[in-house]
Amino acid sequence: MFSKNTYIERREKLKKSVGSGLLLFLGNEDQGLNYADNAFRYRQDSTFLYFFGIHTASIAAIIDIDNNKEIIFGDELSIDAIVWMGNQESLHDKGCRIGIEDVRPYSELKRYLDNAVSKSQNIHYLPTYRSEHQVKLLQLLSIGIGEEKPSTDFIKGVVNLRNYKSKEEIEQIKIACDITADMHIEAIKALRPGMRESEIAAVIEYVALKNNANLSFPTIATRNGQTLHNHFHGNIVKSGDLVLIDAGAETDMGYAGDMSSTFPADKKFSDIQRTIYTIQNRMHVEAVKALRPGVRFEDVYNLSAKVMVEDLKSLNLMKGDAEEAVIAGAHAMFFPCGLGHMMGLDVHDMENLGEVWVGYNGKAKSTQFGRKSLRLARELEPGFVLTVEPGIYFIPELIDKWKAERQFEDFINYTELEKYKGFGGIRNEEDFLITETGYELLGKKTPLTPEEVEALR
Repeated sequence: MFSKNTYIERREKLKKSVGSGLLLFLGNEDQGLNYADNAFRYRQDSTFLYFFGIHTASIAAIIDIDNNKEIIFGDELSIDAIVWMGNQESLHDKGCRIGIEDVRPYSELKRYLDNAVSKSQNIHYLPTYRSEHQVKLLQLLSIGIGEEKPSTDFIKGVVNLRNYKSKEEIEQIKIACDITADMHIEAIKALRPGMRESEIAAVIEYVALKNNANLSFPTIATRNGQTLHNHFHGNIVKSGDLVLIDAGAETDMGYAGDMSSTFPADKKFSDIQRTIYTIQNRMHVEAVKALRPGVRFEDVYNLSAKVMVEDLKSLNLMKGDAEEAVIAGAHAMFFPCGLGHMMGLDVHDMENLGEVWVGYNGKAKSTQFGRKSLRLARELEPGFVLTVEPGIYFIPELIDKWKAERQFEDFINYTELEKYKGFGGIRNEEDFLITETGYELLGKKTPLTPEEVEALR
């Protein structure tokens, strides 16, 4: 936990932001993997962690703005639980550590909410992302399926606090990023042709656990980097392959790191691998150089995409005016994803609260293929923590589809593109803090240039 005052101040700011009503926070439950007592790794809801700092399962909290009350609802451990889990700090003591002394049994939560409803008090709650939360809301508020109405004021209040990282949060993120960098460095060193992808994933998880961290998301470690979120680890890596890793660590306080690396199975890149890798590097470097307060991240995305188009023209893969190609969306043949996202207590920070608020400040998202996957587009501000991760991907299914539909023939040379169907994909990713004057790289430096990668191979 952070200091008591940190949590008190966060809740006070939230109350001032929302103004009135009752704020309902639902903590996460344990979830059974294949039966109740064999559970997934427990992870508390991130917004609950932000305002209350308590990792305990099966609890909830209320901030009753109208009546100036802050209450935690949950049950103390029974003797049976202590026998199996050992004695632990009481829920009451945990509450006191964050400035809340009013701790009540979970069974009293519905009674409190019923009383609020009877008095026509406005009850604010956030969007659900787990079925257990949806069921709880229906039961606690006596509403029907489809009648849920998450509070926009609550969402905006949370986003406008969590988007700006404090010094103590940044220190936690730096810890996560340092471990994440070590995960990637060790994997790059370890890879040899003939290894299974799962062996690389094992190296990554070993480094995380060795450093008292968990994974911030399921690891991507694949020879098929053209599949953007490829969590399959069953392939054998062969000479001539490129391997793409996307992996991150999460600290015991829940803060995330998120980095990507791409490297050859062999000691050196092949000539064509080095050429495409160098283009992706330039996309990355130019995007990073553009980071500073006041710059729209969508403009950084456009810059990165234009760099790619210009360089792919030299390989006869693209043609025409680069800016026109990006406006039209032709670049998405090779770059069908966003450039990055906010990061903090969630690896995609507050994605459950809606990208339109987190990454777009309430403005509508584009519906254009590729651009619609841009999770962050808003003007950058000091305190934002974000990733930069442009990529170049050769996706056979997309090539076949667009070629058959004769899409963007003024910009894409399909005859030449056919030769790259087996190439795969390249993505490198780093994490940054936006400062008053520019940016700061978070975590240890990972290999980025071809020469830096080969030095580890």
